[in-house]
Amino acid sequence: MNHLWDYLLQSMLGITSLWVTLLHLLVVGVFAIQLLLVRRPVAVAFAWLFIVATLPLIGILLFFMIGERPVGRKLRRKITRMEEHYAQITQAMRERYEGDRQFMPQEAKALSLLIEANNGTPAVAGNRVTLHTNSLGILQAMIEDIQNAKKSLHLEFYIWAVGGQADRVCEALIGAAERGVACRVLLDSLGSKDWFKSDWPAKFRAAGIELTEALPIQLGRFQFRRADLRLHRKIFVIDGAVVWTGSMNLVDPRTFKKGAGVGEWVDAMVRVEGPIASQFELTFLFDWSVDNTAITEFSDPEPLGSPDEGHVLAQCCASGPVYRDDILYQMLLSTIMDAREELTITTPYFGPDEGLIQALIAAARRGVTVTLIVPKQNDSTLVALSSRSFYGDLMDGGVNIAEFHGGLLHTKSMLVDRRIAVFGSVNLDQRSLRLNFEISLIVYNETFCANLQKLIESYLQQSNLVNPVSWAKRSRWHLILENVVQLMSPLL
Repeated sequence: MNHLWDYLLQSMLGITSLWVTLLHLLVVGVFAIQLLLVRRPVAVAFAWLFIVATLPLIGILLFFMIGERPVGRKLRRKITRMEEHYAQITQAMRERYEGDRQFMPQEAKALSLLIEANNGTPAVAGNRVTLHTNSLGILQAMIEDIQNAKKSLHLEFYIWAVGGQADRVCEALIGAAERGVACRVLLDSLGSKDWFKSDWPAKFRAAGIELTEALPIQLGRFQFRRADLRLHRKIFVIDGAVVWTGSMNLVDPRTFKKGAGVGEWVDAMVRVEGPIASQFELTFLFDWSVDNTAITEFSDPEPLGSPDEGHVLAQCCASGPVYRDDILYQMLLSTIMDAREELTITTPYFGPDEGLIQALIAAARRGVTVTLIVPKQNDSTLVALSSRSFYGDLMDGGVNIAEFHGGLLHTKSMLVDRRIAVFGSVNLDQRSLRLNFEISLIVYNETFCANLQKLIESYLQQSNLVNPVSWAKRSRWHLILENVVQLMSPLL
């Protein structure tokens, strides 16, 4: 009798195991078909297959939350409706400043035309661009600009953190609003979640400051809008004529993320005066119109160009997962391939795809001095592990890798042949390339590039070059762990 029960129990377990296996294969098969309905980067598709095959329930839940790229039908319709007027403005800009391309070095003209493509804005002469590298000094300079503002103040940031000098910016903005300056603030819902929970939003509205929360996370709308599409831009426009942009959020580095154990965040910003400011103003106005539910049409007048303030030729590149799709990737790939002598990249988060990896290696092998500077300590363990999985191939290809140990290096820049600089909010990772709304300033000016080179040299003085021989001898455990995490890098 006992033998019979054992036989029946084993048979039931065998049948259950068979059904579980078949169900697992069915789930993975159906999911694979779902992936094939939309063409995705191969690495992204395989990463999702790996996760769903390994952890089916968790993987499918994550896919429906963050696997697709939609912003929601309602928001997409609004963007499409507003793009028509946006396109008219950018077309007028391209026609107005077409002659400025004559001041551009020959090797930069193709890049400029690429950035103009798909309703992009043109390269514009007559700007003054000043590089600022001290975070507390930047916040103080912003406060002074707020105090001197006459007409309008437009701020668009991913993070506004509570505490320290960042609160002084809040106080200055309230003071400006009380003396009649029109103030608008657009902040990412996730990045600035703690700020939105503080007393500052109520104080802003009481002072007459218009405030909009960009891409709010709503649990019930995950099936309609991807949760991790974020507004990652850093834009501050004063009176439509002066703009701050770069890598820095509105945070006091002395208090921001102190528990992360990575030291102070190291950032840089540029203050720009001149006609290029109108391009950043246009980006702000478009984002404001899209994210503000009270606005149904993009009817803001074309931002007026400010008078020439200097001799710098510059161009704005706005990118995002809804409009100007893939322009950012094409720009970065083209910039790397156009380098002839020297290419230096600083980025806190390094997670490129195979195309960018091969472009970097190809540049090094054709004689370009390619240097990648990343923080030694990162606030994201997974990103750090994934980044290091690329080290071996890059160094084998001749790329120099420097790890910065003076804090969390957050500056995002690309310097090409000391003649062209790409500077802004863009990380060299899949999130910036595919998911975030980003902003970049492209500067075609050797004087500015020389100043950026000095900043880069100061970073290198606080960095250690990774030794290829020592790196190859690291433990197999580290190698396996890095490569496992690298499989998920397209999703990080």
